[in-house]
Amino acid sequence: MTKSDLIAELAGRFPQLVAKDADMSVKMILDAMAEALARGDRIEIRGFGSFALNYRPPRVGRNPKSGEKVEVPEKWVPHFKAGKELRERVDGSLESI
Repeated sequence: MTKSDLIAELAGRFPQLVAKDADMSVKMILDAMAEALARGDRIEIRGFGSFALNYRPPRVGRNPKSGEKVEVPEKWVPHFKAGKELRERVDGSLESI
């Protein structure tokens, strides 16, 4: 599902919501989530999952083309952990396939 699919789904479920408003709503939610993660906050959506930051320490990597060693700097990466309810719902849906 893409962002535009999500916007179309939202607009389809709520006929009183104009597509432009659905677009703005989805963008605002995603922007707020990105800003929270950029501040180092953890995001928890009950029944769905949580977003947090994981630290990746600096390391020595290798350029696959030349084989030379490359210093890879430390960084923080977003990480999503699905909640129990979401895991069970997905597992139940896939068992019937």
